[in-house]
Amino acid sequence: MVASGTDLSPGPRMSYSLPMAIIVFQHSDIGRPGRLGTTLRDHGFRIDVRRPDWGGAIPADLDDVEAVISLGGPQSAAESADRPDWMQAELDCLRAAHEAELPVIGVCLGAQLLAAALGGEVARMDKPELGFHPIDINPSGHTDTALTGVSWSAQHFCHHHDHVARLPDGAMALASSKKCPVQIFRAGIRSYGFQQHFEADQAIIGDLLRNTKPDDLAAAGLSESEQQVQMDAHYANFARLSNRLCVNLASFIIPAGRQVIRW
Repeated sequence: MVASGTDLSPGPRMSYSLPMAIIVFQHSDIGRPGRLGTTLRDHGFRIDVRRPDWGGAIPADLDDVEAVISLGGPQSAAESADRPDWMQAELDCLRAAHEAELPVIGVCLGAQLLAAALGGEVARMDKPELGFHPIDINPSGHTDTALTGVSWSAQHFCHHHDHVARLPDGAMALASSKKCPVQIFRAGIRSYGFQQHFEADQAIIGDLLRNTKPDDLAAAGLSESEQQVQMDAHYANFARLSNRLCVNLASFIIPAGRQVIRW
């Protein structure tokens, strides 16, 4: 029995909306979010993966955008008169996110796009940097939160022919290798570029190497047997350090505590 005077009229209608999303620009079938995407998902972030090179939408504004990630790909970020429209739109988005002080993370091509978006210069290397190479964290990176717990000198997987030849004004190189002086850089508060493929798991590394031109592999001294030697020697430690880097980004660079949903 309902007590006298009880109000049974419908209450205010509750509305639900999706939590803020991390926009991820993917530029090839191979260049997947990998361990970075898995880590962000496991930390409760919503991931919105888009393929701008296939016509995927570039956000018209940054409303409900929590961070922007730009992944690797076979394209070139070097200045060109025939730069595709989607790439220019992505450059504009990266610049806007940086200026809004949102977290912006670029990986390989994405790092080069971020540098170009902020006024830096991207150029072709004499020879590609492929396979595992020793990368040293510079003194300026020793106290950077994103690199906490990452060895100051270690072998990381690289796969690129272009590089950041000149950093944007105010940006700082945090790590370097013999062939590539700008392996990691930070611009502003939470914009980071990583030339090495810390997101790459074994499957992604295998796909990258299988789809590399034989001449480029030869120039890098990467025969099939040498690829296996490097994997056996360096992959386990690379994976451990890369996982730590992903956790740092998820915990300290991108705000945490968002609702988990399937992506």
